[in-house]
Amino acid sequence: MKTCLIRLNLFAAVLQVKWVAAVAVLVGLLTSSHAAELFKVKLATDWYPQPEHGGFYYAQLKGFYKEEGLDVEIIPASPNSPVLPRVLSGRIDFGLSTADAVLFTLNQGLPLVAVGATMEHDPLGIMVHEESDVKSFADLEGKTVSVATGSYWMGYLQKRYGLKNIKERPLQFSVAPFVHDPNYISQCFVTSEPFYVKKAGSSCRTLLLTDSGYVPYRVFLTTQDFIKQHPDVVKGFVKASIRGWKEFMKDPQPVFKELMRLNPEMSPDKMEFSFNMLRDGKFIEGFEDKGEAAGLMVESRWKAQFEILKGLQLVKPDLDYHQAYTTNFYPTHP
Repeated sequence: MKTCLIRLNLFAAVLQVKWVAAVAVLVGLLTSSHAAELFKVKLATDWYPQPEHGGFYYAQLKGFYKEEGLDVEIIPASPNSPVLPRVLSGRIDFGLSTADAVLFTLNQGLPLVAVGATMEHDPLGIMVHEESDVKSFADLEGKTVSVATGSYWMGYLQKRYGLKNIKERPLQFSVAPFVHDPNYISQCFVTSEPFYVKKAGSSCRTLLLTDSGYVPYRVFLTTQDFIKQHPDVVKGFVKASIRGWKEFMKDPQPVFKELMRLNPEMSPDKMEFSFNMLRDGKFIEGFEDKGEAAGLMVESRWKAQFEILKGLQLVKPDLDYHQAYTTNFYPTHP
């Protein structure tokens, strides 16, 4: 009898082990199946990893994209890797750019579509030395300004302020020329370059481009074909990205750690400077009293941008600017 009980106990133990093993295998299969269901997406930023991309990194780190069924790879850009051609070729699914660039590209018959605003307002500006006699955009008459290729806003400044004698030179993507030349004038991000100028022992003032009336969104975009083929992917990406931006603006520290890992140039004090400028300048979330919010785009702003480019003869008068963007994926409750 005792022997039979021992055998029964052994048999029960074996069954239990097999049952546990079977459950483990099933869980593993379900887990791998779930992982396999994630849709792989590539996002190309417009520069090296920095706080100006914080919302996307927050959404990636905190699993917001995975909650939407997406496996998002964030690919940094550089001066030698333009974003728009890679999105148009299909090598990249989403990219970062500006509303004016999207309109200009649409005018060339290339089907890019902005699906959300990375920034409600552009931190692009012009940087001059503290002692410079340039106090306003009108004072740029007779000056030389370092600008990036394809800066549509230069034509706007010339027309808006009647600048007849203003010269351009290629942007160096470094503050060194500025620091060493007291007459140097350069475009900048007010969230970035002034920090490095101060770090180098110099000082500067900035003229924010939006104060001139040139107010494009900074946007994240994809192609018309990608929207048609993967509308649910676009919806999930927009939702998770906007959620990421909202949370990043509440607590950037998790992203700061990741940025330092990805980009050694990102010191804690540099990131704090950039974040404070983004927050205090309302660049990401805009002004609530104006109906602005993180990720939101409105028709009136796109129309105004179109009218500016049309006035500069950079786009056709009959261009349907509505094709340059869509608000269909903006979440009702982001």
